[in-house]
Amino acid sequence: MPLSEHEQRMLDQIESALYAEDPKFASSVRGGNLRTRSTRRRLQGAGLFLLGLAMLVTGVAVKATMVGGFPVLSVLGFMVMFAGVVFAITGPPVHGAGERGSADPPRQPRRGKSGGSFTNRMEDRFRRRFDE
Repeated sequence: MPLSEHEQRMLDQIESALYAEDPKFASSVRGGNLRTRSTRRRLQGAGLFLLGLAMLVTGVAVKATMVGGFPVLSVLGFMVMFAGVVFAITGPPVHGAGERGSADPPRQPRRGKSGGSFTNRMEDRFRRRFDE
């Protein structure tokens, strides 16, 4: 369902306000590489799953792949299938700030119970993430 003109204008205003307020965050959100990486990762995971399925079926069907009555190829096929599913549903590894060239901010020492409420600490942590 397409957006109405009014909704499109509102969306454009929100986008321009985001660029004005935090251009670094806006440019990182705007990048289209996330979708292609995610799709590529899912396709690779599906390929691993299919390879594992073929190994599993081959291990059951061909008696030569059994070692002492144990279907080794089938077990390996199941593990490959499992790895393919895990690979497809997990995201790509997140690189730390040190790899991008910027230094990590110094950590605050942990305070005891007198450090404020849980919600205040979570709000402070959230603000620090967006200030980086």
